[in-house]
This record gives sequence, structure tokens and C-alpha cells, in this order.
Amino acid sequence: MKNKDKVLKVKKKTVAKKEVAVKEKPKIVVVKDKPDSYIEAVGRRKTAVARVRLFTHGEKTLSVNDRPYQQYFPTLELQRIAVAPLQLMNCLDQFRGTAKIRGGGSKAQAEALRHGLSRALTLFNATFRKRLKKAGFLTRDSRMRERKKFGLKRARRAPQWAKR
Repeated sequence: MKNKDKVLKVKKKTVAKKEVAVKEKPKIVVVKDKPDSYIEAVGRRKTAVARVRLFTHGEKTLSVNDRPYQQYFPTLELQRIAVAPLQLMNCLDQFRGTAKIRGGGSKAQAEALRHGLSRALTLFNATFRKRLKKAGFLTRDSRMRERKKFGLKRARRAPQWAKR
């Protein structure tokens, strides 16, 4: 495996003489006194996946793929989407955040970052959950593009048909 910190324990369970692998979620241990401790969460939207880490110590900035989020998301709309959970909870200057984002387009990446930040904030403080849920930041928007089928132009678009 490439990432040793993402190792999940797999337990085998016997169901009707078949072995089924069940993944257990890793436990998150947050020690607020240590400078290198962090809260990690994953946010998703369409095919974009954002792995977010929030640190309580250090310079209070948000970086995406080793760049400041203002530089990574060029438009003001995408920047607002990305930091919306931190602004809603008035925590923009309390955390140092890093995010690794892969896949999807720029808007999907911004929404995946928003989802990951919301999940990390709820792990940090459970009372944030109600406000973030009401704002719709904790809902995983799973709409994805349907795959192209053979014999068709797109997922459902058939080739043009002419009678003569």
C-alpha cells in the first residue's frame, strides 16, 4: 500500500458459508495539546475527492494541493464555496488546514473541500453539526455522470435515425 496511514483493518465475517470482508472505520484520536495533531476527514462530490486535515497549531491558513486556496480556486465564487463551513462557524482564523484534492472539475473540487471541512469541524466540535447540517454542508451530493453505453452516442442519446 502507498499510504501507511490509511490502512484499514479488515475483519472477515462468515455469512451463510461465505466470507465477507467488512471494513472498520479507523478511530480518530485528537490530542489538542500536541502541535502535530490534526483532525482528518474526507469530502466527496461527483468524482472529486478531498482529504482535509485541520491543525489547531501553526499559521492559520488553508492550502489546497500545496498552494493557497485563493490561488488554487481562481474565482471568488469557488473560494466562497470552499471556505463556507469555516466562515459559517467563525473559525477561519482558528485552524491551519491542508487539503489534497483529486478528480472532478473545479466546482466539484470546491464542493468536495466544503464537505471535507464540514466533516472535520464536526469531529472537532459536535455542537457544530446542527448548523452545518442546516446549511446543507454535511450532505454528500452523490450525483455523477452516467456512463456511456455501447451503441449510443452518450449515456442515453441514440444515433440519429432517418426513415429514408
